[in-house]
Amino acid sequence: MENAFVFEPGPTSCLSTYDGRLFPLRRIYCVARNYADHAVEMGHDPTQEPPFFFQKNPQNLRADGVFPYPRQSSDVHHEVELMVAIGLGGRDISVDHALDHVWGYGVALDMTCRDLQAEAKKLGRPWMSAKSFEHSAPCSSIRAATETRHPQKGAITLDVNGHRRQTGDLDQLIWKVPEVIALLSRDFELAPGDIILTGTPSGVGPVAIGDTLDAKIEGVGEMSVKVVAAS
Repeated sequence: MENAFVFEPGPTSCLSTYDGRLFPLRRIYCVARNYADHAVEMGHDPTQEPPFFFQKNPQNLRADGVFPYPRQSSDVHHEVELMVAIGLGGRDISVDHALDHVWGYGVALDMTCRDLQAEAKKLGRPWMSAKSFEHSAPCSSIRAATETRHPQKGAITLDVNGHRRQTGDLDQLIWKVPEVIALLSRDFELAPGDIILTGTPSGVGPVAIGDTLDAKIEGVGEMSVKVVAAS
């Protein structure tokens, strides 16, 4: 057989690292409502629910500083988050050893079609259309944990056109990074190339074509993203 593939596989999705290498992507896991103040602003009681997760696709991550506004929505919101890059896989990982599985960290935006999400919630349907649309996760390069260490606190902020929208601190995470990794590994076999977006502080809000979003996490990194019309 000349070619075992029905068609030629596409290129592997990757993110750049601060030291100039490529980090191949496998799966993208996202933690919902992991800051108490954000859970409250979305109408939920953070003391009464365990963490839950949803997924994006590897191709949703893009680090080129551009966010094309999706045509299917008229109410897209920003959510700035700490991005965790897994370098060592496993199942049933203990909290005590979870950070041994982290390769590095970065900054990401979980862009959300809030109108589509509200409709999905009303109908009891999954959030895929609202969360996993094309280009829905602008992000920075990944910085190795050997440089950042494992940040347990530090300001996390997002400005829109120079005006502060979101302000929080990593120590406000309800479920800390080791706990998130341990919980995920009970249901999924984590592997190198997995990315975890850990949740957003309060202040989420709409963006418009022409906006500039500046996101920063103290000790981790920063990025600037321009909202443009979809081509």
